[in-house]
Amino acid sequence: MLACSVMICGAGAMIPTGAFAIDAACAPAAEPVISLDYGSRYTDDDKSRSTIDADSNEAVNTALRPVDDFIRDLVVGANDVLNETDPATASTAADCVLTQIAVWARADALSDLSSYTARLSVGARIGAIAEAYRQIRPQVTDLKAVADVDQWLIMRGDEQLAFWEEEATSGARTGNLRAWAALALLNIGEVTDTDTFVWWAGASSVRILCTARDDGSLPQETKRGSYGLHYQFHALSPLVTIAARLDQAGMPITTVCNDALTRVVDYAFNDLDQEGALTQEYSGAQQSYFDGTETMEDHELAFLGPYVTLFPQSNLAARAEGIESLSNSKLGGDQRLLWP
Repeated sequence: MLACSVMICGAGAMIPTGAFAIDAACAPAAEPVISLDYGSRYTDDDKSRSTIDADSNEAVNTALRPVDDFIRDLVVGANDVLNETDPATASTAADCVLTQIAVWARADALSDLSSYTARLSVGARIGAIAEAYRQIRPQVTDLKAVADVDQWLIMRGDEQLAFWEEEATSGARTGNLRAWAALALLNIGEVTDTDTFVWWAGASSVRILCTARDDGSLPQETKRGSYGLHYQFHALSPLVTIAARLDQAGMPITTVCNDALTRVVDYAFNDLDQEGALTQEYSGAQQSYFDGTETMEDHELAFLGPYVTLFPQSNLAARAEGIESLSNSKLGGDQRLLWP
């Protein structure tokens, strides 16, 4: 069993290879999750949002587990499609993944988000589903299912955009969850040709990157007590992925705000090598990777796949080569497959 942090072993966790047998009959889709209603993982009296409330944390994990399980299966299936060399087999497998997503689309899944925290954090899950869909869509044949999934994703994207522009707090708008929502809208925008979503994803990423201090630390993350460095890394996954995808689209953001992207990445790894001392100066707490709370997992570094594509001469290229698996289901699975 994979080791997980105290918070969650969810959709971001490393996924097993070959778990989705493309030569097998298409498995039925998981039961669609329509409603999500949960509070914060953290104690109410901790303004830094770094003290985990065990009961609340378990309630969040329980609510999200069916969604995260669904995402992991989808991503394994989508990666298998990309790995398949026989066109007919790839198309059959792609239609299977599409069928499973369409079940959720036709049920209007994730449409009833009753709590602020659910609306705040659902973006990464929507984005992961959209990324799996983006991978398999060129191979599918069921155009009615494509239309249904497109419509559903656009609705979820519209809701996320409205939330972040109208309801999210000013602090949240420059934090890692905004970055994950931006990646969701980029995925949806690219696969449905919704230019507004692509533009918003880029603008959101720039907004977050431009908050970086001179040393590359992100103020919204490094204030998070013992989890400051954890959340600096958590922000890097969507920010780096968005930057790499926009670079491919001829919309580069890598040099904005005095090369903020490389600064925020360099800060994270410099601090990791210094056992969290830099972030401890900002947060006043020993960091979770070094106080016995959690250990750095490979899936947290999967963004090195797109990062090394952007910066092949970076000294992080060697670090990436030394990591056994650069896989993260929230980023679409195997990053070595997506960013060869």
